[in-house]
Amino acid sequence: MDREIIERGLADYSSITLAEMDGVRLMNRMDTKYTTSSAMLPEILKCLKADYLVQEISGSRLNTYRTVYLDTHDRAMYLDHHNGRNTREKIRIRTYADSKAVFLEVKYKNNRGQTKKKRVELPEPGAYGLQEAEAFLGKHAAHPSDTLVPQSENSFHRITLVNSKKTERLTIDMNLAFRNPANGVEKRLDDLVIIELKQSGNMSSHAKNVLSDLRIRPMGISKYCLGTILTVPDIKKNRFIEKLMQLNKLIGK
Repeated sequence: MDREIIERGLADYSSITLAEMDGVRLMNRMDTKYTTSSAMLPEILKCLKADYLVQEISGSRLNTYRTVYLDTHDRAMYLDHHNGRNTREKIRIRTYADSKAVFLEVKYKNNRGQTKKKRVELPEPGAYGLQEAEAFLGKHAAHPSDTLVPQSENSFHRITLVNSKKTERLTIDMNLAFRNPANGVEKRLDDLVIIELKQSGNMSSHAKNVLSDLRIRPMGISKYCLGTILTVPDIKKNRFIEKLMQLNKLIGK
């Protein structure tokens, strides 16, 4: 989506700094995901601006993220998600391009639908083999560090909103690009928008009401799984086919 259109939609928002966002990290939380098309974004931003602040980093309200997902050689974490396992994890290296921070992160989802995230800062994206990183994985990850390899890469632009009470965050991801580091296959989904509402519990939310009024329904989709489906031709994906068809319909493909 065009950057100028997004910046125009965010112009009337009050901002919040990265340091001020530290109190709204919500590392233990309930996540609700939504998908929509980029054409809906101006209306969404218009409806939210009275109740939300926008994160601003180095003068930018549209931030660039790059992610490398680690998995076992046989993609055990992808298959756990595909097969509907209630308890599962993702391991990723995320680069926050605007702040130049790099984190190794472990996201764990339990059988109550709660997401817990642990992370440690790295000096650079490829440093997950450092002793400190291996110790972190040994403490927080279910899969041993020596079984992990980079399996998927993505990049996207993100808007991060926080409500005025600072009890929830809303991330809006767009301009998604995926790459398989093994075979070099690349795929872009510029017209897809993935929205994620992050709360400390299942509570009322103005964002929920706005999205419902705009007929944008919850639909969970993992960017790791989506990137894997799109760039690994022979991967097991039968349980994701219906969602993929819904996404293609959503963005007019």
